[in-house]
Amino acid sequence: MHIKKSTPVLIVDAIEPALAFWEQRLGFRRTVEVPQDDTLAFVILSNGIVEVMYQTAASVAADSPSHLRDWHHDRTFLYVEVDDIDAVATALEGSEVVLARRKTFYGATEIGYREPGGHFVTFAEMGSPSQEN
Repeated sequence: MHIKKSTPVLIVDAIEPALAFWEQRLGFRRTVEVPQDDTLAFVILSNGIVEVMYQTAASVAADSPSHLRDWHHDRTFLYVEVDDIDAVATALEGSEVVLARRKTFYGATEIGYREPGGHFVTFAEMGSPSQEN
């Protein structure tokens, strides 16, 4: 067996508030949109390498009621490796920081944000392991 790809699906009440975070600030674009009435029920955002999917709780309920029963507003944490942490910090200036910029023992410089849907997204630039703990 060869697993080819893994893409997170973030469940939210509304997709639209999260779009500017990914599109305007981080340069992602919508590759798939599924409308539901006058809003989005599902969207795939991509930067060409990384994909993030959003689906509304109402859409999940329609697709798979058992998934929504077990959801309980759980949050997914995303860990995104980048090549320029300074560019990310600049792009997301003014967004809610939930993990102050830090250097880790495993060589990453990280900073974490809460995206508008409530999920935590940690961005990491990999480097040399630190001697600090």
